[in-house]
Amino acid sequence: MGNFGQLMDGFAVALTAHHVLIMVVGVLLGLVVGVLPGLGAPNGVSLLLPLTFTMDPISAIILLTSMYWGALFGGSTTSILFNIPGEPSSVATTFDGYPMAKQGQAVRALTLAFSSAGIGALTGVIVITLLSGWVAQFAMRFGAAEYFAVYFMAFASFIGMAGGSPFKTLVSMMLGFAAATIGMDTISGESRLTFELDELIGGISFLVAVIGLFGLGELLLTMEEGLKFEGVKAKLDLRTIFRTLAEVPRYWVSIIRSALIGCWMGITPGGPTAASFMSYALGRRFSRRGKHFGKGEPEGIVSPETADHSAGSCALLPMLALGIPGSATAAVMMGGLMIWGLSPGPMLFTTRPDFVWGLIASMYLGNIIAVVLVLATVPLFATILRAPFTVVGPMITVVCVIGAYTVASHSFDIWLALGFGIAGYVFKKLDYPLAPFVLAMVLGDKAEDAFRQAMLTSDGSASIFFSNGLVATMMGIGIFLLLLPAVSAITGGSLLGGRNAEAA
Repeated sequence: MGNFGQLMDGFAVALTAHHVLIMVVGVLLGLVVGVLPGLGAPNGVSLLLPLTFTMDPISAIILLTSMYWGALFGGSTTSILFNIPGEPSSVATTFDGYPMAKQGQAVRALTLAFSSAGIGALTGVIVITLLSGWVAQFAMRFGAAEYFAVYFMAFASFIGMAGGSPFKTLVSMMLGFAAATIGMDTISGESRLTFELDELIGGISFLVAVIGLFGLGELLLTMEEGLKFEGVKAKLDLRTIFRTLAEVPRYWVSIIRSALIGCWMGITPGGPTAASFMSYALGRRFSRRGKHFGKGEPEGIVSPETADHSAGSCALLPMLALGIPGSATAAVMMGGLMIWGLSPGPMLFTTRPDFVWGLIASMYLGNIIAVVLVLATVPLFATILRAPFTVVGPMITVVCVIGAYTVASHSFDIWLALGFGIAGYVFKKLDYPLAPFVLAMVLGDKAEDAFRQAMLTSDGSASIFFSNGLVATMMGIGIFLLLLPAVSAITGGSLLGGRNAEAA
């Protein structure tokens, strides 16, 4: 009840004409940032941060978080329309969102994505409201071993529950790990797999990779199939939007499961990207229509979007309560707090309750505004699919090239994107899933650092990964998921419920 009273005080701070206008502006800016591949929420917030130095801290943080919500929503748009993830966490949305758009159901796909994302985001904010004190104490228990256990569970869930060939999944994931090791070793300081190319010292940008794998790779496949773009039949009537909104409650099981996964991965160091992948894998495993995943299945959109946004919301809680950012964007925001003279941590709730609860209240309002704005723009986005491929194809190519160059302003990244485009084409022709590759690439270096730090702490003893109940439980779940395909093969496939289709 104490939290509820403070939340009402927060609404009194956030629910002013000035702050509502800031939320609208922030969401619109975030939509632009999310739609453009190569920018993303962390870069967008970084670019906007200097403009907040003359603002009061409450207005400034409301502007930054509103941009964050808009970027998360905007990242789904190009994922569905062009198969180009605007945000790293939007990759899983491409697996079913893009096929649904190609079937002429772009409005339905976008509406499913935005509505489930809104539910996930609001769930995350409710968790922050109710559990801020408990979560602060829980997150304090995480060390290097616990961090690795979370990543290990994410990897194992894809092998154990993603369906399809476990061997192909494992090969794809191993290639992703190899790509993640390119560059400077953060612990030893030595360069790895750079082949004496100075451009690879800093590693390969994840965004450059996904722009090539998904955007350019899909273009190559479309060119091979005769330059036909199947999404030109998309209907633009508002009845489709309202009919799809009425359809969302039937996926309540997937929504609840995905929201819980997202909250867990947001509070722990997994983050939105790992949450969306894990939720997609579990959704395909437990859905009665699991074999249809990857072909335009609605649950394949609802699951990753709900998890992505609930994790994105909950990632701000460790930053506020502990001074430990749960995502790259939260890290940028924490820098802003320090610039404004605020110290993230448990004392922030005591010394500046108006700031903390004003921010939490604005998260409710900002997400509602974001859902309304993105649903209002669904017909506008869907009109793009009415254009012939001779128009859309060059447009996608330009967006990919600009996005790849924007990441670090290096022309070498354009060639890297092209190389990953060819790799994406080969993966799809050979029926190897792209999802495990992407997951390993984005989380591989973090998992490696956590593993090596834990081993250094324990003088090389692997017992550290079973040293307490929390880490032992997570590792046990991960090992079970990893061995699940083998156990299923021995028992005749009964545990896996049959062979599902590949997601990508």
